[in-house]
Amino acid sequence: MFKILKKKILAPKVEMMVIDAPFIARNAKVGNFVVLRLNEKGERIPLTIADSSKKNGTITILFQKVGKTTESLGTLKPGDRILDIAGPLGHATPIARYGRCVLVAGGIGGATLYPVIRALKKAKNSISVIMGARSRDFLIWEDRFKKFSDDLYITTDDGSYGRKGLVTDTLKEVISNKPVALVVAVGPVRMMQAVSELTRPHAIKTLVSLNPLMVEGTGMCGSCRVNIAGKTRFACIEGPEFNGHEVDFKELENRLGFYKKEEETAYKLFKRKRQKK
Repeated sequence: MFKILKKKILAPKVEMMVIDAPFIARNAKVGNFVVLRLNEKGERIPLTIADSSKKNGTITILFQKVGKTTESLGTLKPGDRILDIAGPLGHATPIARYGRCVLVAGGIGGATLYPVIRALKKAKNSISVIMGARSRDFLIWEDRFKKFSDDLYITTDDGSYGRKGLVTDTLKEVISNKPVALVVAVGPVRMMQAVSELTRPHAIKTLVSLNPLMVEGTGMCGSCRVNIAGKTRFACIEGPEFNGHEVDFKELENRLGFYKKEEETAYKLFKRKRQKK
């Protein structure tokens, strides 16, 4: 059982939790994730380790309430416990002194990129960050990214904050101004695809963090398989980060919608039960 120590609402439907997990915190590396299960009948869902503290023995996760499990997770309070948290899982992000790096965060993707920007900065890279959100209300952790970035750009769909437009519009400008050695993009599938297509002609190394369906997180079930350069790879043990220029984004998007009807049905039943209480 894993005790929730702190909970905070960061944006509409987006929450942060600090959880007591000494073993995971002690072994967590940049880019690792966990798979959690709320109770014995609950599904397993992967969530990025957005932050960790070896000293305090804690990990921080961010999640967006979009279905039954994440909504259920959002009902828990400090002091409550989560049945299972397996981790740290996945490969660590390759950190080196690349030169100029651009990090592109779409929505809650900032949670994944926060440990990455800290590590890249420690490796003495120059870092530009592009954060995108629907509106100012949905922007998360701007202050944290500002602390480690040399240049920070904000884009919103409605123009309520920063620039109005897409993150790729700003990325075009950034790439055209100075040479870029590395781009790391995390967010919606179509955003990561657009970023990868934009960097391809410039031969810029581009990493994307994939979020396929995942069950046990150790490569046995095969549910997280993705098509990378024409070969089947397992995101849980070979990812979650891959070369964006090699990802079959169409297949990834199709697989993400495979259980859409079942997810909608489960979510509706959950909401009805909540309303009856």
